Amino acid sequence: MRGVLEAEVTVVGAGLAGLSTAYHLAERDPSLDILVVDAEGPAAGASGRGTGLLGPRVGPPVDQAVRRFGPDTARRMHTASVEAVEQVVEVCARLGVAASCRTGEQVVATRTADGLTALSRQAVAYRELGLDVPVLSAADLRDRVDVPYHAGLLYRAAALDPAALTGALARACAAKGVRFLGNSPLLALRPGASADETRLVFAGGMVRTRKAVLAVNAAAGALGLPVGTVLPLLVHAVATAPLPAEARRALGGRTGCALIDAHPMAPYFRLAHDGRLVLGGGRPLLVPVADDSGSAAVWRGLEERLRGLHPALAEVEVTHRWAGQIGMTTDGLPVVGPLAGRPDVWYVGGCCGHGLAMSVAHGAHVAGALTGDIGDRLPWHRSRAPGCRCPVPSGRC
Repeated sequence: MRGVLEAEVTVVGAGLAGLSTAYHLAERDPSLDILVVDAEGPAAGASGRGTGLLGPRVGPPVDQAVRRFGPDTARRMHTASVEAVEQVVEVCARLGVAASCRTGEQVVATRTADGLTALSRQAVAYRELGLDVPVLSAADLRDRVDVPYHAGLLYRAAALDPAALTGALARACAAKGVRFLGNSPLLALRPGASADETRLVFAGGMVRTRKAVLAVNAAAGALGLPVGTVLPLLVHAVATAPLPAEARRALGGRTGCALIDAHPMAPYFRLAHDGRLVLGGGRPLLVPVADDSGSAAVWRGLEERLRGLHPALAEVEVTHRWAGQIGMTTDGLPVVGPLAGRPDVWYVGGCCGHGLAMSVAHGAHVAGALTGDIGDRLPWHRSRAPGCRCPVPSGRC
């Protein structure tokens, strides 16, 4: 970014949320002058570092959602997340990356008594809401994944390479005439010379824009955006060398089943399209991390969990280790809405680990709103998340 530029719509952030916004804007109105600016480049953040689990979930577990928001809103939340999964699969097909997206099953399972109680409450809530989320017995689970779990809930889902999708969105945007600037972190947001202008300040210059979308996720705190508390957490994953055929069949290869342990810190895993096992989870770290020792400890813990999943994994080589930053809100819901008092400046973020499906859907939603077609308001359409109640500065708790 150098000098002073102008754009009708400027999207800050070239991850899934930002690129989905730009893509759907260009689809809706090809005449729009759209600029995408990123601190690094497409997929440099969480959108290039996810584990690729694409499942229906947003906000708290369904039984808690019923208590907090009522049955109608809880049903809408689940339905919106199911539609978000379907939308990502459709976008992958449209953009030519269907080969890296495999539809299948996702199971949330448990090995503990507390987990059984929690999943039982969720199963009752789904049934009372008229939602189709089957319960799996231990035997049902062993038919899918040869790992001993007591019970689980079955979701229709998919798995994909999130970086491949992000790259495809970037290429599709460029083909539609969207301009790109990289290596340009946003420094500040300023009022423009008129009511319909916003100024985005960068180290090398400024953009004057009519409308802006800040798809910056957990960077909101550092920028001082008035969107409540969106904590930056670092989450970790590992991947193995391609597994032998027998091990692939035992770990979900036959049905395309991905498994998530119901315990928040327990690992989750899926098979990649090339036969590698991708496993994530462990203790998240608050960003900024002082040194690499915290990540090294989480990776060691994940590898220990990996070895204990199945005898076929006892000697398998771990070939990849990585971490990515997500945005967490204190109530578990995303923030998608205009800044207070700034109807033409929108923020998107805080998906709390469910951003692969929701970010694409959020981009389509924001594009509709900016072109005058808001449609049905998302149940979590809001301008800010709750603030942190800890007696320390926001982002440091």
